[in-house]
Amino acid sequence: MIRGEKHALGMTTDPFGRALADHHHGRRTEPLIQRDGAQTLEHPIEEFYFEEYTGDEAWADWFDSVLEGPLLDIGAGVGKHALYFQDQFETVAVEVSEHLVSLMDERGVENPRRADMFDLRETFDHDRFQSALAYGTQAGLAGSMAGLRQFLHDLEVVTRPDGTAILDSYDPEREETSELLGYRPDPTPGLAPRVMSFEYEEGVGDILLFRLFSPDRLREATVGTDWAVTDVRYGDNGSHYCAALSK
Repeated sequence: MIRGEKHALGMTTDPFGRALADHHHGRRTEPLIQRDGAQTLEHPIEEFYFEEYTGDEAWADWFDSVLEGPLLDIGAGVGKHALYFQDQFETVAVEVSEHLVSLMDERGVENPRRADMFDLRETFDHDRFQSALAYGTQAGLAGSMAGLRQFLHDLEVVTRPDGTAILDSYDPEREETSELLGYRPDPTPGLAPRVMSFEYEEGVGDILLFRLFSPDRLREATVGTDWAVTDVRYGDNGSHYCAALSK
């Protein structure tokens, strides 16, 4: 799912993956908590992960127009999007959490796979996919502009010469972003850190460092890669956005 989660969500305790698996099996009795120091927030599981994606949601028509198969669903969670897109074309859904890979298999995802999104070129063949979807702000865990550019380089290797992709982030230049748990101000225009960890029952994940980037900073990160940002759309909350990229 994310670089930090190679140690956090893939670790023995795996609070994030365990909480989602327990929720699916009806045995979750405690909340999944996001923590930044003394600040905590209950993470909404059902709404974020288990509500069926039907293709009628906001941005759905746009996603359909950008994404083609074979599709790489990066940080697929419980397979919400993979279940929808696999009915249209081949979809490979990757997660670093063993719990989530098993859960996707149980939920009917046809091709779930355990993989780190920052090891794509070591995991897949060149030109393996036509499109990629990284929805969940995972790309921010590249940690820096250099890390984001390297991720885009790796993504271009495993996608075809006319490939497309969709990434999302929170825009640090929008006022609403400062209300996120774990947000840290940054004097650099268009960039900001977000620091948090997940807790579930007695399990505590590693601290995750997200690097939030504005659309302009994403465009800057594409310089020197084959990618170009072709469209940007904001959600209802004013700070979360999705960006479409093409080669």
